[in-house]
Amino acid sequence: MARIDVIMPQMGESIAEGTLSRWIRKVGDEVKRDEPIFEISTDKVDAEIPSPSAGVLAEILVQEGQTVAVQTVVARIETEKGAAAAAPSAPAPAPAAATASKPAPPPPAPAPAAPARPAAPPPAPAVTPAAVPVAADGPETAEERLRRRSTPLVRKIAAEHQVDIATIPGSGHAGRVTKHDILGFIESGPVAAAPVAPAAPAARAQAPAGPAPVVDAWPGDRVEPWSRIRKLTADHMVMSRRVSAHVNTLFEVDYTRVAQLRAARKKEYAERGVNLTFLAFIAKAIADNLRKHPIVNAAVSGDATIYRRDINLGIAVALDWGLIVPVIRHADELGLLGLARAINDLGERARSKKLSPDEVQKGTFTITNPGVFGSYAGTPIINQPQAAILAVGAIEKRAAVVKLPDGSDSLAIRTRGILNLAFDHRIIDGSDADRFMADVKATIEGFPEAAA
Repeated sequence: MARIDVIMPQMGESIAEGTLSRWIRKVGDEVKRDEPIFEISTDKVDAEIPSPSAGVLAEILVQEGQTVAVQTVVARIETEKGAAAAAPSAPAPAPAAATASKPAPPPPAPAPAAPARPAAPPPAPAVTPAAVPVAADGPETAEERLRRRSTPLVRKIAAEHQVDIATIPGSGHAGRVTKHDILGFIESGPVAAAPVAPAAPAARAQAPAGPAPVVDAWPGDRVEPWSRIRKLTADHMVMSRRVSAHVNTLFEVDYTRVAQLRAARKKEYAERGVNLTFLAFIAKAIADNLRKHPIVNAAVSGDATIYRRDINLGIAVALDWGLIVPVIRHADELGLLGLARAINDLGERARSKKLSPDEVQKGTFTITNPGVFGSYAGTPIINQPQAAILAVGAIEKRAAVVKLPDGSDSLAIRTRGILNLAFDHRIIDGSDADRFMADVKATIEGFPEAAA
């Protein structure tokens, strides 16, 4: 008889903790090796975690909604069938790493805290010793060191906004400051643009965490708490709107040439297991032109511009439980077949929760496709820290004026659609954005047969 520990996996280099969002199997269930037994949420992605061994789920040590450090034992599997307890027992005390985890999320309608009362304590987990700034003359404890070792993303956000991480109450393991914590802290008050008085950080740290007001539910209403991915998306979108100077430029594109190529090659691609979509042609045109227009593939860092060497395309995928943006690395090195295959693969694995956090990081430009739902044109929000995002409108047959060989005009049926580029006007001028879009339009409308 033997018991196998099931641990919280490390889902990426920068991931230090994960939230156990759902148990797929319950105590007493027989499980197979590599069968999904629970789901986790990280700052980057939701994923299903497989069983490390066949057997019976004997103990559950971490409950749904808890956040624990990687390598924490979340459950145990009895490797001999029938040896597990017939019913769930009270959760055993988790290891030291787990005891510092936050409790399950609070009810969706906490008591409102008026914006005019910044001193009111936030609805956050109990403050651990690690959530208090370290005394200048005292030795730093192990938990304090862990707290300061936040993820690179959190440290980057803190540096951009001149925020001292030590002043923020953290909700992660041992008081670690998560992305949600720091974004809520920044939204709760003015960003420190200059050195502030010593007392100011402590006062701001007690401000309400979220920018949205609390609204009372009426009789008959249904209240559904946000999932972790919905909270992260909301924080990210609000932050992006506040940080970047959003400007949009819209181009109408004639896809008739692409539609003909697609019809001619779709069967051939299907035989290779790939669905050839209009999006693959658009992604190819974008990847080929980003190298010619490096400012569109850039990022803002303080008062400097980072010109990215790599061209990594993020492709937004709409899920039943939120939105996720898997990334195609080195997209400019792929042909149409490679891009089509990557788009298919990432989309399928995003919907089945098979992506790793590394596959949703380091994007340099994002494409979102609301047109698949019939939208004529979308006005997307930039995916920080990128400088631009492209929305693809519905591609459909429309009446258009075309020039005949003799120079006269005529009405014709053409396959057309709108491409909308949202860009950060801090670094991208309108002329730069329009030249980029003009080249993308020309590439699509004259797509070479050899490239298909």
